[in-house]
Amino acid sequence: MADDLGHRVTRHAVVIGGSLAGLLAARVLAEHAEKVTVVERDRFPAGQEPRPGVPQGRHLHVLIAGGQTALDELLPGFMEELRELGAPKVGVPEDMVQWQNGQWFRRTPATAHFYTGPRPQLEWLVRQRVLADPRIELVEGTETVGLTGDSSRVRGVRLRERGAGADKETRVLEADLVVDASGRSTKAADWLAGIGAEAPHEETLDTGLAYATRVYRSPAQDPGTDAVGYYVVPNPSQVYSGVVLPLGDGRHLVTLSGLRGDEPPTDEAAFEEYAKRLPHPVVSDWLARAEADSPVYGFRKTANIRRRYDRPGRRPAGFLATGDALCAFNPIYGQGMAVAALTAVALRKALADPKRGASTQRVQRALLDASRQAWDISAGADKKMPGATGDAARPGPADKVVGWYLRRVQERAAGDPVVGAPFRAALTLTAPLTALFAPAVARAVLFGPVHETPAEPPLRRDA
Repeated sequence: MADDLGHRVTRHAVVIGGSLAGLLAARVLAEHAEKVTVVERDRFPAGQEPRPGVPQGRHLHVLIAGGQTALDELLPGFMEELRELGAPKVGVPEDMVQWQNGQWFRRTPATAHFYTGPRPQLEWLVRQRVLADPRIELVEGTETVGLTGDSSRVRGVRLRERGAGADKETRVLEADLVVDASGRSTKAADWLAGIGAEAPHEETLDTGLAYATRVYRSPAQDPGTDAVGYYVVPNPSQVYSGVVLPLGDGRHLVTLSGLRGDEPPTDEAAFEEYAKRLPHPVVSDWLARAEADSPVYGFRKTANIRRRYDRPGRRPAGFLATGDALCAFNPIYGQGMAVAALTAVALRKALADPKRGASTQRVQRALLDASRQAWDISAGADKKMPGATGDAARPGPADKVVGWYLRRVQERAAGDPVVGAPFRAALTLTAPLTALFAPAVARAVLFGPVHETPAEPPLRRDA
């Protein structure tokens, strides 16, 4: 597997999937290839509408700070264009009423910001920017049904047109590099088996979390609050979550979640009744004042899945995985879009590194490393939830000590800015998790008191 991708990619690269991860990978590969072909099962809508290939596209998506920086690096000026489209910018903790671990967060000045516009809006803008490159070709309405080559090297993909009246015969598209960006339901295990190669081991962790989402017209201006959103965060002793965030056009997305066996309903009346299970009625009260503007949409596929292409196995050169096809997270943590962008940045760096050969194995390891912190956050939190299943749910040797420390971090993050700022930086992927162990933070965590927090929802920013 010690091939030089930097040399091979100069002819033709194929990306399976026109997701955010796939489009951003194509953007990077176009810097090295004569031609990049993106193969997508769907036919893309002309505008900013949801599409079937993104089943969670109608649900809440946030673009956290790490993703913002990465997107601007990959597509200069991207964030300014997103703002011009009206995507709301939300500062935390200043703009949010947030409950977590039995505490209301103080609404001190924001140390992190995220964007909350509709997922189809952001995907449309990425698509417009990436597909404007003449080196990148899009093949729509076509599914990948296999690979060509053998266990030592992939040499292309087998494609079949989708839709009524389509030619069901397969055709071969030759390639020097194939990148799987087909999402968490990737068929890569079957594709690799079809050429005599081995699939990667899958690490899984599933809490059985399910969520349901509905769009609401915002209530009339409420002089009692200046909050733009609400967030009730689940934990092992309180497993329900409720989120209210602006879409930017006078509407809000409301998402409710619960665990296996007690999933939020998609029945419209029952949806609002379910909100009353939250530990405080602040979200339910907001719903009572708002006007529903859509059906309720449910979503159930929320397991954390990591495919370990970095481990030994009989796998071919010229095949990489990225996005959810490599590492998929529980969506409740809002990391997916950011990791797609950060992984594309890692791909760029790995292919351009002048000191080291761009072997398939090394590049794949770099892509996995780009998702490691998000995995540690998502899987680390989920393994503590009741009923979590999967091989990644087993506690590791250091989990007890680290868990004790992180519980103290969370207890103090709600009221102490010294702890809250690095806590948010780590969660938004702009600082490493080690920032939580910096001397000033460690002193506050180990020796400092738990600062007083509001007894009721802080409907006004801190003075």
